[in-house]
Amino acid sequence: MSKSIIKINNLSKCYRIGTKEKGYKTFREAIIDGIGAPFRNLKQLQRLTKFNNNGDDEQSNDIFWALKDISFEINEGEVLGIIGKNGAGKSTLLKILSRITEPTNGIIEINGRVSSLLEVGTGFHPELTGRENIFLNGAILGMRKKEIEQKFDEIVNFAEIEKFLDTPVKRYSSGMYVRLAFAVAAHLESEILLMDEVLAVGDSEFQKKCLGKMGDVAKEGKTILFVSHNMGAIRALCPQTILLDNGRILATGETVVIISQYLVDKEVITNSVVEFVPRRDANVFFTRTWIADDQGNFSTDVDVLKPFMIGLEFRVLRPITGVEFSILLTNSLGVNVLFTSLSDGNDQKCIELKPGLYQASVWLKENFLVPDIYNVRISAHYPGIYDIDTREDVLRFRIMDTGSTMARYGVGLCCIMGGAKWSLKWE
Repeated sequence: MSKSIIKINNLSKCYRIGTKEKGYKTFREAIIDGIGAPFRNLKQLQRLTKFNNNGDDEQSNDIFWALKDISFEINEGEVLGIIGKNGAGKSTLLKILSRITEPTNGIIEINGRVSSLLEVGTGFHPELTGRENIFLNGAILGMRKKEIEQKFDEIVNFAEIEKFLDTPVKRYSSGMYVRLAFAVAAHLESEILLMDEVLAVGDSEFQKKCLGKMGDVAKEGKTILFVSHNMGAIRALCPQTILLDNGRILATGETVVIISQYLVDKEVITNSVVEFVPRRDANVFFTRTWIADDQGNFSTDVDVLKPFMIGLEFRVLRPITGVEFSILLTNSLGVNVLFTSLSDGNDQKCIELKPGLYQASVWLKENFLVPDIYNVRISAHYPGIYDIDTREDVLRFRIMDTGSTMARYGVGLCCIMGGAKWSLKWE
């Protein structure tokens, strides 16, 4: 049975904000200030205690709680994701666990050595070379020189900076910096690895390499706390995730469920019908688009167990042939998951359209898309030639899991082409 490696109980961290920097004092002012200091400190302590007990104090505008009453437990070998919008307290939490910042109150129990990579250059001395910084980081973690030497070649090979190993790191690019920093953090003999949003500095190939290494580290039994805004990386790496909001834990549980909740809370979706200003520089243009449920009601919230429809309305001014009408769906990760066009539902590939107002609709069946938030792109174009009228992200809707389905949530990325049924009506 896995043992607990990190225990956090009622952890809080507050900062005083809005205080002005004071100028130099005279000797007389310093004496008077020293005499009055105990009384001011007592008053501030009373205000802080009142704020801490009540959770609200209108007069304490200079106090900001970055974390408030955080409690959770991590077992050895677990990989935990931490997500939330900017300012939620993610980085503050990792800084406290790394002993960079002291908490205001609460209890933290850590059983093991901690290796952290919170931002580019954390723990590196700019005047020292890459080689020297590897040994410095190991020494900070409490490792002996012999232990560091055993891992030295692996670190250098992973970072791919052997040519610059004896160059001061202040001359490294940000990409080289993060390569070496990640290699040191991931290879040294620590039981706990803390990772903040630092992989965004590297290129896509390096990010993929880092995620693979983190997966290998997790299999070795190390505990990982991973903070990221990349929901794809969180899904791929972390079975469990914590959602932070305004310094508090909003939810914790299975990663796909927590990510879905985060995206739903984050996104405000209001328009189920969008109308467009008619274009007069084209023979065909869109006038309206919409989302409707299986009862024909306009809605941006779609039950995963029910079919739904995406509708298009467009006007043709002159007879045209060969124009294609298509819809592209993109998920919350920015991945294209569905492309379908009007010709999918017609034997005739070159559709002839007379002047008039048309409505086209595409029906997507139940259990077709996993619960997520999707953006809709519509386009009228001559395939492979040019676009006539293309509208990016005109609609946004969410597939809702009602809890009554065993929908399979894919942890990887997928792309669906076609498979939808179209209809066309001419007025």
